[in-house]
Amino acid sequence: MQTEQFYYDNKIVKKFVNATIFWGLIGMSVGLLLAFMFLFPNITDGISWLSFGRLRPLHTNAVIFAFVGNAIFAGVYYSSQRLLKARMWKDWLSNLNFWGWQAIIVGAAITLPLGYTTSKEYAELEWPFDIAIAVIWVAFGANLIGAILKRRQRHLYVAIWFYLATFVTVAVLHIVNSVEVPVHFLKSYPVYAGVQDALVQWWYGHNAVAFFLTTPFLGLMYYFVPKAANRPVYSYRLSIVHFWSLIFIYIWAGPHHLLYTSLPAWAQNLGVAFSIMLLAPSWGGMINGLLTLRGAWDKVRVDPVLKFFVVAITAYGMATFEGPLLSLKNVNAIAHYSDWIIAHVHVGALGWNGFLTFGMIYWLVPRLFKTKLWSVKLANAHFWVGTLGLIMYALPMYIAGFVQASMWKQFNPDGTLTYGNFLETLVEIIPMYWMRAIGGTLFILGSFLMLYNVIRTARQGSAVTDELAESAPLPVVTKKRTSKEGYHSWLERRPVKLTIFATIAILIGGAVQIIPSLIVDDYVPVISTVKPYTPLELEGRDLYIREGCVGCHSQMIRPFRSEVERYGEYSKSGEYVYDHPFLWGSKRTGPDLFRVGGKYSDNWHLNHFYDPQSTSSGSIMPSYKWLIADELDKSYTETKMRAMVSVGVPYTEEEIARAQESMLAQGQKIEQNLYSDPDFEKTYEADKKYAAENGLDFIEMRNREVVALIAYLQRLGTDIKIKTQEEMTTNQNQ
Repeated sequence: MQTEQFYYDNKIVKKFVNATIFWGLIGMSVGLLLAFMFLFPNITDGISWLSFGRLRPLHTNAVIFAFVGNAIFAGVYYSSQRLLKARMWKDWLSNLNFWGWQAIIVGAAITLPLGYTTSKEYAELEWPFDIAIAVIWVAFGANLIGAILKRRQRHLYVAIWFYLATFVTVAVLHIVNSVEVPVHFLKSYPVYAGVQDALVQWWYGHNAVAFFLTTPFLGLMYYFVPKAANRPVYSYRLSIVHFWSLIFIYIWAGPHHLLYTSLPAWAQNLGVAFSIMLLAPSWGGMINGLLTLRGAWDKVRVDPVLKFFVVAITAYGMATFEGPLLSLKNVNAIAHYSDWIIAHVHVGALGWNGFLTFGMIYWLVPRLFKTKLWSVKLANAHFWVGTLGLIMYALPMYIAGFVQASMWKQFNPDGTLTYGNFLETLVEIIPMYWMRAIGGTLFILGSFLMLYNVIRTARQGSAVTDELAESAPLPVVTKKRTSKEGYHSWLERRPVKLTIFATIAILIGGAVQIIPSLIVDDYVPVISTVKPYTPLELEGRDLYIREGCVGCHSQMIRPFRSEVERYGEYSKSGEYVYDHPFLWGSKRTGPDLFRVGGKYSDNWHLNHFYDPQSTSSGSIMPSYKWLIADELDKSYTETKMRAMVSVGVPYTEEEIARAQESMLAQGQKIEQNLYSDPDFEKTYEADKKYAAENGLDFIEMRNREVVALIAYLQRLGTDIKIKTQEEMTTNQNQ
């Protein structure tokens, strides 16, 4: 049979491998710094761009999109060329994919610490980056599909199915969740509000985990595990069931992140039902991966690559068992907002994504440089140090989660909360945070061992940028299904049809969940007393978003006795109709703030931002001194209000025209309240005197950022009047 010679592009694979290692170390190091901030909250005192709230989204984006994202591209570009017996469609598209993705990462690394964020989990980057991500992702998809269309292999292997589903679904998720109205170059508001925004965000957030952190890695598992073990995939039929059931069911499960919230009950229950069903395909994939190693266990004992793969697949199984478990309402009532969720997330991120990436790199690098791994012993050391680090990270967080949930919900015999002060629960779990920091240190240490091993391996080898390959051309075959050909076997040689079917499978769940929230008028009951934020409160809310307060504080009181007793009346969906974006949060390092309005004086809030430990003994909140010193930028207030009008917030033209006057009046009231503290007045007058003596511009307190943030906090939860027991008794008597 006549064959054709062609070249695989190894250059692009090496670029993505290098970027994976580089950004992985950066992202993990930022995460380790954040872990130590729980122990030393003022370690970066006074440096706004190194505060916890601004670094947290940098850490998550660096690990997910920089480390894992580059690993996906490295694995897909290597495996696709060999599975398709074809070079990627266009080299310039490959390079656009690489350099465009790195530019987005660098942009994120600059803008997130500066406070430019949407605050939406895994989608924090502002609108110019959203457009850039869409463009680069389409370039990646076009390159992959172009290679598929010029392939020399008739049937598409299972890994390619997962790559196609990943491309299509991530594109849909990203575009739908990123519909927003720009205010200026690095500021926007989502078109969705409150409950709708929460539903769309967690439809995106859950499925970003599903289709960015799971399906592409399952494709990599189906390629690299058989290659490393030199054995075929355990079950072809199981891979078919795994693929179709997974992509169809996964997309429905997002609402399990919003159980017991203000989301309508039918949507919550739908998420629970499909989350439980998700266990079957997830474990089917895990079983298929592990049983591929049958007969190769002697090799597993000595080969570090297979060791990493075994732990990765096991971690995938653990995380995908725990996901359906956490979707059960009685379990979710315990785990949500606690450190249990942190443990769950990191078993998946460090165990599944991290270890599979490490194993893939150890397998790839020697082949890219035509040599052997420099040190198998060092790779084995990395495996054991990394495994120990993973265990020491996750186990303390599970324990911390159980401790938090137990203490939050305990009552005394007289019906009062046993631990009425939220900080009592925090102090109790500080030892667990120490163990997490140690575990994270070990995990990163292992990654540095890998870096050294990879460098030495590359130096002893010789790079082959274009690898010669040979294959017979794809024969011309009928598009019709033959009598002896199975339906799925026929579908595997029809990539366009397979992609269309996969797209339909993922669109059904999203459409059923999201469309009703957008078109049904009574989806969110109207509360007549709920009004839009004043201009100053709107500016304060944007500061709350900028500083990443949502990373530690929730704004969602669930209808539990313990939460109502601790925080106040449970949250109503109609209270969030003007929230663009929603700020319900996903973790309570600090207490819920939804009913904080009027609970403390303005002066208490000022002192809390200046020195949190002075008002809340035992707090691990860092100080925010720059909020007290910096002038509030009011130049975009009217533009922000007009943007809000475009998404349905009923500001009038008169309110917009009088925005500056309104902010000044409300700011003056807060300033007067602050003067009620003699110590504050002395400090304020001293600052004024110092500015005059040194020829500096003095910023009136009413014009400082902290005043806007205080205005916002004092507004929270005050739109509805909750009757006290005494008032209800009086009304009944009347």
